[in-house]
Amino acid sequence: MIEKVNRERVAEKLSKAIQFKTVSHLNEEETDWNEFEKFYEFLKEAFPNIQKTLSVEHIGRAGLLYFWEGSDKTLDPIAFLSHQDVVPVTTGTEKEWKYPPFEGHNDGEYIWGRGAIDMKNQLVAVMESIETLIEEGYTPKRSVYICFGYNEELMIDDGNSATMIAEHLMRKGVHLDSIIDEGGAMIPIKIPGVIDTVLAGVGIGEKGYADYRVTVSAKGGHSSAPPKHTAIGVLARKIENLENHPFPEEVPEYFVELLSLVGERVSFPLNQIFKILPKFKKPMGKLMTLVPNGATFVRTCQAVTMCEGSPAANVLPQRASATINFRMVQGTTLKDVENKIKKYMSGKNTTVELVKGHEASKLSSTNSAAFNTIREVAKEIDSKITVSPFMVMGGTDAYHYQCVCENIYRFSPFAVPVDVMTTAHSTNERVPIDALVQATAFFKSYIKKMTE
Repeated sequence: MIEKVNRERVAEKLSKAIQFKTVSHLNEEETDWNEFEKFYEFLKEAFPNIQKTLSVEHIGRAGLLYFWEGSDKTLDPIAFLSHQDVVPVTTGTEKEWKYPPFEGHNDGEYIWGRGAIDMKNQLVAVMESIETLIEEGYTPKRSVYICFGYNEELMIDDGNSATMIAEHLMRKGVHLDSIIDEGGAMIPIKIPGVIDTVLAGVGIGEKGYADYRVTVSAKGGHSSAPPKHTAIGVLARKIENLENHPFPEEVPEYFVELLSLVGERVSFPLNQIFKILPKFKKPMGKLMTLVPNGATFVRTCQAVTMCEGSPAANVLPQRASATINFRMVQGTTLKDVENKIKKYMSGKNTTVELVKGHEASKLSSTNSAAFNTIREVAKEIDSKITVSPFMVMGGTDAYHYQCVCENIYRFSPFAVPVDVMTTAHSTNERVPIDALVQATAFFKSYIKKMTE
């Protein structure tokens, strides 16, 4: 049964939520904490049943930890994560927006504004689902936590609000049955006569992250009397050497499962191709590396993203450095990355430095009660939905909760076209109201099945 949702009410709440400029900044002094305080006051007003029924703790500068106590204390609680912060609007692009980015405009079809996709939509959908369940008289057997961080967009380790909340739970002795955070998506795939499905990707893990800086030192001097190779020239050769030796590819099992599930939706005779693909994992992996978006699924990716040299055009650089970004698949460690850099870029007057990084997350089970419930609820909402595991290439708050939970899933149950999904962090960010309603219905049903 599809749960009832008040369309107008949930749309109005998201519209209002967007109007708070909860923009996070690396320099906390630049963050307008008044906006976060006003956002919390909005939550109290918009969700009065939650305010009356759930307890709330304040963590760090603006973190919120809600607790809906269940009747059976022996059951591990479930949790939902969302972040309150949004990215800023790029200066100079304000006039490119169809509607002002913090107006929360509702045109009857979409809610427009910063945070509409990332991720006040999910925050509001989770809150509205619980608000409605309380209205309907539902009481959970299993307890529920709602965890709202405030600096997810900064991708920081020191002062990370998700870490603060997770460590707070750990100190309290809380072990979570499962977590749902952002990260996955529901993408319509329709090719007449071939396939008609909605691919619902559930992130069962995320890649590791590392920034390494490689620096070459040289004598320097005036550019009128240059050596055969300046420090930049030497560094360039090292960069080329590294780029010519990418990490090896390997098709992971979760990707084979994804292809198999999609293949079940493909019509004959093309579906036969999907049936035999798992037998050709090695050539399939090689083929995927030919496309950047494909390579990211099958190997650790490396990208030289920043370079620095001389401060002036007529001065030979005394130091030239390159920053290299790595996204590590499970099985590749920070130490593996550093060894590879040293193998292909080391040499005289060369240093290698880890700027920041963390290991790849563990992989969550695709046979847990939580994952199976996600699949069950999704199919109840729309029989065309194909639920499949996949890997999140970016970072989420969920990564920091591994100390209190093993079953961590990154999934946003919003059926949104690709062109709309890509407005996250960009101009004209928006979410379809129909998708917002559907997501709220999903969370209502998921909570009932996991806590009854």
